Amino acid sequence: MKRFFCALTALCVLMASVCTVWGAEDAAPLSISSPSAVLMHPSGTVLYEKDAHRPLPPASVTKVMTLLLIMEAIEAGRLSYDDVVTASAHASSMGGSQIWLKEGEQFTVSEMIKCIAVASANDCAVAMAEHIAGSEEAFVEAMNRRAQELGMQNTHFVNACGLDAEGHVSTAYDIALMSAELIKHKKIFEYTTIWQDTIRDGAFTLTNTNRLIRTCEGMTGLKTGSTSVAGFCLSATAERDGLELIAVVMKAENSAKRSADITAMLNYGFANFVGVTPTPDRPLMPVPVVLGKKPSVELALEPVQTMVLEKTLAGNIEKVIELEESLPAPVSQGQTVGTMTVMSGDRVLQSVNIVAAEDVPFTGFWGVFLQMLRGVCMRSGGET
Repeated sequence: MKRFFCALTALCVLMASVCTVWGAEDAAPLSISSPSAVLMHPSGTVLYEKDAHRPLPPASVTKVMTLLLIMEAIEAGRLSYDDVVTASAHASSMGGSQIWLKEGEQFTVSEMIKCIAVASANDCAVAMAEHIAGSEEAFVEAMNRRAQELGMQNTHFVNACGLDAEGHVSTAYDIALMSAELIKHKKIFEYTTIWQDTIRDGAFTLTNTNRLIRTCEGMTGLKTGSTSVAGFCLSATAERDGLELIAVVMKAENSAKRSADITAMLNYGFANFVGVTPTPDRPLMPVPVVLGKKPSVELALEPVQTMVLEKTLAGNIEKVIELEESLPAPVSQGQTVGTMTVMSGDRVLQSVNIVAAEDVPFTGFWGVFLQMLRGVCMRSGGET
């Protein structure tokens, strides 16, 4: 037997964001000049796309994957922000954007990340690749493995920095996927939001290649790229009032059009969508446990995924909670005892498990005997 109860009132919007002067009711239609673009919520929900699966050279947006592998190595304990990295002859030979590393020159991992994120330093990206994997080639193999794990089906990396190379391609959609993974490491924003800084004791100035850091409210990163072959690319992340969005353009004609397209997509997204984290409308009541050392078990909701919805739909949310009527002992912490289904009309938006928040062991033979005895005594005491 199960018990059901439904909360039919509208879900209170917990996280919403409006980025610019447009309101949802008067938002202008999107007009994107870049041949490939996508607007995505970090959950993977695509809000807008234009030929987003077309493989194109990604230029230095490649470094999103390089930075991701660096952050993951730090999280795994294989790398520390204070570790010292020594530039090799190969790393110091990189062209394009760079800080002019000299062979044998040393920087900490933190300084290297700053140079990669702010100044798009190719030499630092390769130095970090070699430091982590032993060689750039081995690091690139790791980049491609991670890309496959993330579902980046149309991406193939040839180098760690994004210099033009035969077969070095990605897509706007794939770039959004790896960007979503990178921004799970919130510390990366401490680097990508830097406008200007210095290295070498103030002798060398770094200026962020992402000019939108200064002009678009809520901009948090993430990585620019441009070459004669790739054109102008950008994976931009922005957040306001709890709603995060990722906008990617590839092969824009120039930096001005790149910025205009990114801004237009973010304006559209923040004006027309809201982020929603559904929660039960009332506390979850304990479920009785038969023959348990406790008479009932407390409940918990598994992590709820923030959803992004059109503003016109956000007020039409229904949460249906379904729970077991009772549970036989023993009950294990984390055991599924029900679900919360989030719906909009007939459409299921999300289903979240409700689980036991604690262990409730079986009471044992003597516990059963005592329970029976108490029951008998209570019935006897009630007779006249």
